[in-house]
Amino acid sequence: MTEWHKVDMPENAMVLAAGLGVRMRPLTQTVPKPLLQIGGRAMLDQVLDRLEDAGVARAVVNTHWLPEMIESHLETRTAPHIEISRETELLETGGGIVNALPKLGNAPFFVTNADIVWRDGTRSALDRLAQAWESDRMDALLLLIPSVRTTGYQGVGDFMMDSNGNLVRRPERQVSPFVFGGVQIVSPRIFRDTPAGTFSLNLLYDRIIKSKRLYGIVHDGDWYHVGTPIELEQVEAEILEKEGSRVRLLF
Repeated sequence: MTEWHKVDMPENAMVLAAGLGVRMRPLTQTVPKPLLQIGGRAMLDQVLDRLEDAGVARAVVNTHWLPEMIESHLETRTAPHIEISRETELLETGGGIVNALPKLGNAPFFVTNADIVWRDGTRSALDRLAQAWESDRMDALLLLIPSVRTTGYQGVGDFMMDSNGNLVRRPERQVSPFVFGGVQIVSPRIFRDTPAGTFSLNLLYDRIIKSKRLYGIVHDGDWYHVGTPIELEQVEAEILEKEGSRVRLLF
């Protein structure tokens, strides 16, 4: 699968910010996880900064836990244009996107978690996803992280990928070389005939795996798993050390 054919950058993005952040307690008892800071900036702002840099015009942000804090935080943001999709009940990833679909339009759009931290490699990860996207053969295109290059991740991986970028689930009792990084492009068509209410995107991944329309590309930069207060401290320390090293190299 080539990443270099010409395609348009998606104009819209869905930013998933409604989660409870249970594993991050006690920090998230008073602050929603996307507003926790790493390197002096909220994780949510870091995600929106990357969407802005990529030229994404509009981001729909869903909220549920402590929604007023997130919505107030975003009031002064001018780019991308922010629209709020507040959930009175937690709808999970799939249900949350279905709830926001009227705001997202009919074209493929980015979906990003709001509580992730990544650093780009040779090119922007969002640019690489847009360049690799092919609507005629893809229903979703996921950014995958090599398991050996993650920071803070202790799992056994998520997907297996063939030479064409096609994905299947990690077989039971096996280890996968790739972790889903929480950034993707999806087609609105995958949300046809979806359940009402709460459901996970994993349900839709399993559907499109059967039709061989789930694809991935491998991220070439840093990616950090931020699940607990201890991991938050570890990630911040590593990022500050790397950024400090880069500054020292400039002088």
